[in-house]
Amino acid sequence: MKRVTYDDATYLIAADAAEALSEYARVLAHAGSADAVTLRCLSSDGDAVQATFLLHAHTPLLVEPTSCELDAPDNGDAIGELRDRIDRMQHPASRGNEQP
Repeated sequence: MKRVTYDDATYLIAADAAEALSEYARVLAHAGSADAVTLRCLSSDGDAVQATFLLHAHTPLLVEPTSCELDAPDNGDAIGELRDRIDRMQHPASRGNEQP
């Protein structure tokens, strides 16, 4: 589990989801792009919530370890989508009209 601080809110998210979110934020910032990502999280009160993170070059995002032993909400589908987005941005498909 990781603690994610976004603006003035803090969420608890599974480590793999937090790491994918952080990596996607880095890739978007490098590309000068932006996107919104919704993940299942635990709020600072321990409530299950869905949080939408607007990611861009100036996103204040902090990901840090926590010793929390609560079960993290499942974000398997969202993690897969984030990894696909990261891959598409890092390895854009050829446009087909380029000359060898």
